[in-house]
Amino acid sequence: MGLKSFRPITPSNRYKMLPDFEEITKSKPEKSLCRPLKKTGGRNNRGRITCRHRGGGHKRKYRMIDFKRTRRDEAAKVVSIEYDPNRSARIALIEYSDGQKSYIIAPRDLGVGDEVSAGEKAPVKPGCALPLSKIPTGTSIHNLELVPGKGAQVARSAGQSCMLSNREGNYALIKMPSGEIRKVHTKCYATIGVVGNGDHMNVVSAKAGRTRWKGFRPTVRGMCMNPVDHPNGGGEGKSKSGGGRQHLKSPWGHTKGQKTRQKYKGSDKFIVERRKSKKKRK
Repeated sequence: MGLKSFRPITPSNRYKMLPDFEEITKSKPEKSLCRPLKKTGGRNNRGRITCRHRGGGHKRKYRMIDFKRTRRDEAAKVVSIEYDPNRSARIALIEYSDGQKSYIIAPRDLGVGDEVSAGEKAPVKPGCALPLSKIPTGTSIHNLELVPGKGAQVARSAGQSCMLSNREGNYALIKMPSGEIRKVHTKCYATIGVVGNGDHMNVVSAKAGRTRWKGFRPTVRGMCMNPVDHPNGGGEGKSKSGGGRQHLKSPWGHTKGQKTRQKYKGSDKFIVERRKSKKKRK
């Protein structure tokens, strides 16, 4: 996957960097694996806005991704690499010998015509899913399960991967994309390789309209609002006393940088090392 730049003949083209889609081999998705996707506009079932700055956007269809890989020890052939508007990674359409098709996350170096499989006897190559007990240590993996049989939950976005660093009894030590080291049961499945489309992080939309196509509405800073609309609003100019920069918080009371993770959580026992370890004082 690569990026293409544009001649800066208009303001919107000046810094624009978009994917070239060279790896895409099929323009239309498989109809049997698509489902309707209803837009909520950031509202919950009571019609109240729970996620601000959402609405509009292009119509989409949801692609059913096989995160569980339940067909074990059966080889499937990669038919095409496709674009998915619902995620940053590309998806691969695979077909089994009996004609059944399914979608998987397309890892790096996976091409049309390659064979992938899932199971304890699957080969260790990109796109194949194996339990952690059968994967060699030091291997880059993605689509990692946290609970056996639940399906992939970790490292599913573009360019992401985990690393199987060690095994201790029935648990494997996994280094997460955040740097956290976590215990995961060896019965959990993971897919070999790194998720493709790694240049997604370098994409520059360059204009507000492209962001609206994705379903994002404009965001206004709280400091620019009136006191009745936001705790940071009010004041003459950028005020540090009457309004604006004192006691920064959101309408719900969260200050900037406040940790939202529960203080005591059941899964803490599986965390070996936090992603940000405290520096030892000399």
